[in-house]
Amino acid sequence: MIAVIKFLGSNCDLDVCKAITLAGGKADLVFYTEKLDKYKAAVLPGGFSYGDYLRAGAIAARTGIINEIREMINKGYPVLGICNGAQIGLEAGFSKGVFTLNKNARFICRWVYIRVENNKTPFTQFYKKGEVLKIPIAHAEGRYYADDETLDYLYKKDMIVFKYCDETGEITEDANPNGSIDNIAGVCNEDYNCLLMMPHPERASEKILGSDDGLKVFKGMLHAIKDL
Repeated sequence: MIAVIKFLGSNCDLDVCKAITLAGGKADLVFYTEKLDKYKAAVLPGGFSYGDYLRAGAIAARTGIINEIREMINKGYPVLGICNGAQIGLEAGFSKGVFTLNKNARFICRWVYIRVENNKTPFTQFYKKGEVLKIPIAHAEGRYYADDETLDYLYKKDMIVFKYCDETGEITEDANPNGSIDNIAGVCNEDYNCLLMMPHPERASEKILGSDDGLKVFKGMLHAIKDL
């Protein structure tokens, strides 16, 4: 059973629950004031938690449930942050860097291609390294940034999980939708069990949606907890 956390302003929680069901699992919608004792995995879904006041994810990252999420990560349980959930995760210090305002200072909603850079995480274990996925984005503050020292650390520890690319897998400036440094679309923690990604895998979980390339993210999560 995977806990899908609902904050005030979350709006992708039911989509994530549906994707988990399609992947063969079960999901509980858990309000941010509830406890997570019985869960072995969690998803921080997309949306506009607390209206994105101050910064996207800044207020949600300071709610009580974040300490429980941190405990789950420390225990080795898989935790996935998607879009606003990824912003919350970086605000909470689950990985390194920040998501900030898009280069064009506008909201962007469209399909993109991302390339798998690390398939050693629970979420990417069913993908091949270098595999290209078609997944949509929808964000105004999705530009990933890290300073040189942090970037070097991310590469050294293999914490960059996804990069924006073109349809053939080439990492180009034109394929970068928001100005993210080094085309980075998703990062993980040092132990690989917390993934924070800007694209929406739940919106690419059925072919009728235009792609089911994101479904294996949830299948990987479920596989990781089947014996826990």
